[in-house]
Amino acid sequence: MYLRYTTRKKDGKIHRYWRLVRSVRVGRRVIQQTVAQLGELDEHGQVRARAFARRLIGAPEQADLFDDGSAALTVPVRLKGIRIERSRQFGDVYLALALWRGTGLSELCERLLPSGKEQVPWEKMAAVLVSARLCEPSSELHIAEDWYRRTALADLLQLDDAQVNKDRLYRALDALLEHKGALEAHLARRCGELFALDNEVLLYDVTSTYFEGQAEANPLARRGYSRDHRPDCKQVCIALVVSFDGFPLGYEVFPGNMNDARTLQRIVATMEARHGVIGRVWIGDRGMASAANLAWLREGARRYIIGAPKAELKKFASALATASGWRGLREGIEVKLTRCPETGDTIILCRSAERRSKERAMHETFSRRIEAALARLGERIARSRRRLDATQINRQIGRILQQNQRAAARFEVNLVADACSAGLALQVTLNPSFDHWAALSEGAYLLRSNITDWTDEQLWRAYIQLAQAEAAFRIQKDQLRVRPIWHQRADRVQAHILVCFLAFVLWKSLELWQQRAGLGNSPRTVLEELARIQSHDVILPSPTHGEIRLRCITQPDPAQAALLERLGIVLPKRMRLSEQELPVLALSA
Repeated sequence: MYLRYTTRKKDGKIHRYWRLVRSVRVGRRVIQQTVAQLGELDEHGQVRARAFARRLIGAPEQADLFDDGSAALTVPVRLKGIRIERSRQFGDVYLALALWRGTGLSELCERLLPSGKEQVPWEKMAAVLVSARLCEPSSELHIAEDWYRRTALADLLQLDDAQVNKDRLYRALDALLEHKGALEAHLARRCGELFALDNEVLLYDVTSTYFEGQAEANPLARRGYSRDHRPDCKQVCIALVVSFDGFPLGYEVFPGNMNDARTLQRIVATMEARHGVIGRVWIGDRGMASAANLAWLREGARRYIIGAPKAELKKFASALATASGWRGLREGIEVKLTRCPETGDTIILCRSAERRSKERAMHETFSRRIEAALARLGERIARSRRRLDATQINRQIGRILQQNQRAAARFEVNLVADACSAGLALQVTLNPSFDHWAALSEGAYLLRSNITDWTDEQLWRAYIQLAQAEAAFRIQKDQLRVRPIWHQRADRVQAHILVCFLAFVLWKSLELWQQRAGLGNSPRTVLEELARIQSHDVILPSPTHGEIRLRCITQPDPAQAALLERLGIVLPKRMRLSEQELPVLALSA
């Protein structure tokens, strides 16, 4: 990556706007892709970034970790014998530890996981697990045998390579799981202070993640509706609650075959016990919209905005067909408010031009598939030279319609008696009511709410923030590799999901930090770029002091320096060696 700038003349002054770009090959061409807009990089912006960095991560690492006392030492060196050893990734794990400490997890884990007779504090092992999940998601075995030895965590945590093994990492998972509730409560409070999060509007969604293996010892591992398109694997369901800004506040794990609607009451009660009841607004998708759930929310005087099943649109067909009352919120989006006569809920009818085009294209595609399949079936029946079994033909018709459910109601298919060899013929007619309803309902969806003091725009904009919860699941699955789950024990599965949750907290903290610093919202780009900053042991052969070993940090290139400056991070230049690594002459001196 490297820096580029453009100049603009405004109010008689020339302004220089910087951006961070990288070269990307597209086919035979190499194009410059903008990673982040840095703005003018003026002094005021840099001061704000540094102030926020100090608020988040405090002062740089402990001075004694980086001050090796050799700054004023002068010795002769043989230039020909200088060499570099022990190169390790430094920048990404340095940032991960800064976030770990900045969110208060280091201090909290020291308090929750007190050291007994263990040689290694559990807080440090927890830091290794979460940092690895953030920087390079992998198994505990891979962390112990490969990843940890390639990073500078051994120096930053003062934890030798041999002390990090898979058994100790597994035991750290067990120790961490006991304090799930305390960790969630602390993070909600600490990150609310740091980022001024809005915890009054809570977004709730459910996803699934699948197992590799039979998971026979895990009672929660069940086969159910798979969002990962792996119905062949057992799974668990994860219900996640995030703030209006997408910051994770808590989660629960449910059996893999549990219906989404059955999870709502438990997760709401859990979050209310932890964060309070007054003023909360719950936002969920149509999977939560059972009549029992809505009645339970109303009985507890809880406010909600919940998507309704598509089938409920027919109850409000007249309002949907009436041209008056619609209001455009933005290009291609219209809403209309009405009232539910049974419950008194506010009904928000919504129409999206983009969604209409998508649903129309789907109906046309499935209609063409059904027509082609029925035409082939009709030809086979007509060519048959023997009498056919009507039951078998009806099964084939059922499969065709089942595979193309979106447009199945458009066709009425019957078998009628015929004088041909097969003894029957295929009769296909179109249902005109399907086309009429499709033209009216394509692109439309329905929301329910018991909030009476919000405008139609506030209700709709709050609901579409549910995309933040969906984005959280995508990040956990694609970037933090919560799936597939390889653990077989039930408690280890719970601990694995907890580590992914904590890593996502660090991910989201970095994303919000980037946004404050004007660096976009791509934490993975920042981590990958800073991972190129390494620590090395520089060996200086001296005729008077033997071999002097200095553990140095590579200085950032201009692009990395711009990132660090914008984030307000100052990298050290050297790290202190442990006593075991110091030369004998240095120890005696």
